[in-house]
Amino acid sequence: MSANLNNSKILNKLDNILIIGSGGRENSLAWIIEKNELVKKIYIIPGNAGSEKIKKCKRINLDIYDKKKLINKLQFLDINLIVIGPEDPLSKGLGDYLRDNDFNVFGPGADGAKLESSKSWAKEFMNEGNIPTAKFWKVNSIDKAKEIIFSSPDPLVVKADGLASGKGVFIPNSKDECLEATKSILNGKFGDAGQIVVLEEKIQGPEVSVFAICDGKRYLLLPTAQDHKRLNENDEGPNTGGMGAYSPTPLITKSYLERIKKEIIQPTIDGLINKNIEYRGVLYFGLMITQSGPKVIEYNCRFGDPECQTIMPLMDKDFVTFLQKCAMGKLIGNEEIKISNKVSGCVIATSRGYPNDYKTGFKIKFGETDNEDLQIFDSGTSLNKNNETVTSGGRVLSIVCQDSDFDKVFEKAYQNLSKIDFEGIFYRKDIGHQVRTKYKKER
Repeated sequence: MSANLNNSKILNKLDNILIIGSGGRENSLAWIIEKNELVKKIYIIPGNAGSEKIKKCKRINLDIYDKKKLINKLQFLDINLIVIGPEDPLSKGLGDYLRDNDFNVFGPGADGAKLESSKSWAKEFMNEGNIPTAKFWKVNSIDKAKEIIFSSPDPLVVKADGLASGKGVFIPNSKDECLEATKSILNGKFGDAGQIVVLEEKIQGPEVSVFAICDGKRYLLLPTAQDHKRLNENDEGPNTGGMGAYSPTPLITKSYLERIKKEIIQPTIDGLINKNIEYRGVLYFGLMITQSGPKVIEYNCRFGDPECQTIMPLMDKDFVTFLQKCAMGKLIGNEEIKISNKVSGCVIATSRGYPNDYKTGFKIKFGETDNEDLQIFDSGTSLNKNNETVTSGGRVLSIVCQDSDFDKVFEKAYQNLSKIDFEGIFYRKDIGHQVRTKYKKER
């Protein structure tokens, strides 16, 4: 029996789900998936200390790259759907391998993941498809970089070509800073990810995140979001994996979203199809809204973090069925994801020193927090020998709230965050400043 015939018979069977990943993104996916009554068990590899606080969720300690053991385990557990969270296993072809072994996988193959794993490939892809983006230059030597940097009228953005955990982008203020950033990348700051450097013209405007879940031919949109990449308030300091986010962004009106669909999303899907890439997973469009229109800053081949934690509480219990349809290439085209009419915001609590050197292993004290419209998703946590939750990463917790407006959302988020403590806790107090009217008045 062919895999497709077999798949058609088990559509809607969602007894056992596997999520791969260890952060807040994966915890939020488990949290929304467990709400569906069809789901009996959610397994997560490797998860974190917060994973087993989620109903139906069980952690598995297994090396995902030990492929024989992985397949044997998943067959034994009778897994119906696999959701791959992080970009690294996607770029290494884990989705391809699992699909080849007849599993339904939400996550692109290595070919589609190149949209994120190679910035130069993505830029060339955009040029081929006339998808609006900044001008760029691809370099692999300091001499060539110097020539481009000092012939440019303005300082350029500097990017490591490969995966760098959200830290491979530099936005220098001078040409000398551009050159220093380029040297650091080419000299091994990000290992193999920095063998090629992409230099980009600096474009201006607010940044937004747009997410589409795809089945290879069709797609469905999720709520838009804006995140805060910089470490410090007023959006200053080094780039991080993300210090907070909110959704949806009022910056993107319905009419403007139609423009984004026409100029960016559909051409991206068409470009993938033209390259015979069957992209089954989430497409993350990092956009800048410039005076001349929306432009793509970057693609990601997975849900953003912390945008995922922010958006998932706006989904309803049937969200997992859309992930399954995408994994199986079964979107019909008339589906509609039910989305809450509330707004959502997320604040990230980090370890002191992040995104550079930081210490871990500190016990986390959880005070009495609210229950309604509040989620605390563990990002970088583990259990110590006394079974206590301790810090184990740079980004430690995601505090997420929903309400009727953003003022209420962030008031609630910060009130609850004040009841949580660990040594070295750090967080920005201005997340969502663009949409908080009270914050603007206080300034």
